[in-house]
Amino acid sequence: MTKSVIHSEAAPAAIGTYNQAIKAGNTVYLSGQIPLVASTMEMVSDDFAAQAHQVFKNLCAVCEAAGGDINDMVKVNIFLIDLGHFATVNEIMAQYFNTPYPARAAVQVSALPKAAQIEIDGIMQLPE
Repeated sequence: MTKSVIHSEAAPAAIGTYNQAIKAGNTVYLSGQIPLVASTMEMVSDDFAAQAHQVFKNLCAVCEAAGGDINDMVKVNIFLIDLGHFATVNEIMAQYFNTPYPARAAVQVSALPKAAQIEIDGIMQLPE
């Protein structure tokens, strides 16, 4: 099976030795997105809700570049520096996903790149 690199100019460029996503067959493995604005590579805001929205926007851009949309994601991993934002994440996530929602994990971590408050990665299954 061949792997292909997925890249979107509408999402932040990789800031390390990785790609925004890799497609293998009909499965797309999305790297973690933090709340960077693609055009500036700067954090969108210090506000948690604004950061969460930016992360979902970045995920949408990568999903579209892969030939699908965010509702094709089957697994989402959410990393938070404060689990106290869990309810806010649920409210914001519901604005981007339709039911049935993807499988999900949400964990608290001690730190994220560039002092982000949230990072999300996941797996997408493209329609046949």
